[in-house]
Amino acid sequence: MTMSDDPAVAAVLEGDAKALALLDRMAALVEAIGPADLRVTRTQVAFRRRKGFAYAWRPGRWLRGPRPPLVLSIVLERHDDADRWKEVAHPTARRWIHHLEVRAPDELDDQVADWLREAYDRAG
Repeated sequence: MTMSDDPAVAAVLEGDAKALALLDRMAALVEAIGPADLRVTRTQVAFRRRKGFAYAWRPGRWLRGPRPPLVLSIVLERHDDADRWKEVAHPTARRWIHHLEVRAPDELDDQVADWLREAYDRAG
């Protein structure tokens, strides 16, 4: 079963085929790392272990103007200064949320897989 087969996931992404395909790719990266729980809310799809470590959401649902089909937010216990991040927030003393705009499957590459692996390990 792919993410796009889940009606709750499709609703969060408003049935956007490109966003759903990107989320399928992201889910495959997470699955290659190890088991994770999936939690779907009204606004996002969350990947969790003991804590959430990666979130996907559709910015066009909330923000005006041209937007990418998907934003991937990854929780790290450090600030990563890669220039790929759209924004990095520091909501708590030990967590940084890194927001990556995703437009094409090839943007979900080895570097993103490494960030997901780091986040996954820390969420354990």
